[in-house]
Amino acid sequence: MTTEPNTPVATRSAPRRALPPLLTMTDRAAQRLEKLYQTNHAGHLLRIAISTKGCSGHAYDMSFVEQPGPGDEVVVDKGVTLLVDRKATLFLIGSVMDYEVRQLESGFTFSNPNEKGRCGCGESFHV
Repeated sequence: MTTEPNTPVATRSAPRRALPPLLTMTDRAAQRLEKLYQTNHAGHLLRIAISTKGCSGHAYDMSFVEQPGPGDEVVVDKGVTLLVDRKATLFLIGSVMDYEVRQLESGFTFSNPNEKGRCGCGESFHV
C-alpha cells in the first residue's frame, strides 16, 4: 500500500480502557449524607471542591448548595447524589469518600490515590 506524501494513513485505534469512577462513597458515607439530606440539609446537595490551603497546598472543601453550578459534575453512588467542582475532578479521580466517627470528632474523609503526601497536621495534601 502506497500513500501520497502528507496523506494520513488509517490506523486502528487501540481499545479504550475503562476510566475509574470520579468518586465513590462507602456505605457509611452514603448513609450519613442521605440522613443529612433528609434533615438539616433538605433540598441541598453536597458540593466537593479542592481549595488552595495549608502546608501542602490543597484541601478538600465541602459545602451544601441548592443546585448544581455550571461547572459541577454530578456523581450518583449508592443512590445518593453529590456534586464535584469540575476543577477538582483531576485531583479526585478514583477517590473514595468515607464517614468516620472517632472519639473526639467525626466527619467525611477521603482515600485519594492521587495524593502524594499530606502535611503533618493532616489538613492539606499535595499531588
